[in-house]
Amino acid sequence: MPRVFVQGRPADHYPRHAPEALRGAVRRVTEVGEEILHKPCRDVTEFGPDLAALVDDMFRTLYVAEGAGLAANQVGVDLRLFVYDCPDDHGVRHVGHIVNPVLETPMSGRRLLDEDEGCLSVPGAVMAVARPDRAVVRGQDRDGRPVAVEGTGYFARCLAHETDHTNGHIYLDRLSKREKKDALRQMADRRDEVFTRRAARADEPIRA
Repeated sequence: MPRVFVQGRPADHYPRHAPEALRGAVRRVTEVGEEILHKPCRDVTEFGPDLAALVDDMFRTLYVAEGAGLAANQVGVDLRLFVYDCPDDHGVRHVGHIVNPVLETPMSGRRLLDEDEGCLSVPGAVMAVARPDRAVVRGQDRDGRPVAVEGTGYFARCLAHETDHTNGHIYLDRLSKREKKDALRQMADRRDEVFTRRAARADEPIRA
């Protein structure tokens, strides 16, 4: 089994950080309550240097924020796009980006996993969320070419979580009122600590 998949395809070798991050700039991460996180994003219809630069910035921001995935509306851009650098439950690394993602949840042999989940836009909060243990996301790459990515376990959770973002949903929407209140309390308690850590990492060099 290959140890790294890039854009859904096995790779013999891949650097510590996605090369895009070397070109990118850190952007502010939006937070729960901001309108852009709570409405469906627009389809990407123009593929070119502006979209490529956005992908670069999103990878850089993802690493600074210590996330597994990041959607465009989490950096204030109303477009259906996300990037990811996420392991699955077998320790296999998955790296890539998906434009105009559509989530498919295979019905045969699937099961729900009720496991901890966090979000860069809900800093410091972690709650158990039920998600299918397998997921497939289809879409395009930044050049408009078709792409399909399949994940299991934690990576399936990442694919579902980020696709939710592009549809205007955050993981708190899947919680009960009591659970959501608990998550927001966690965020209030830990937000400053998370932001201090991000600020420190923003000055650290990104290495290939």
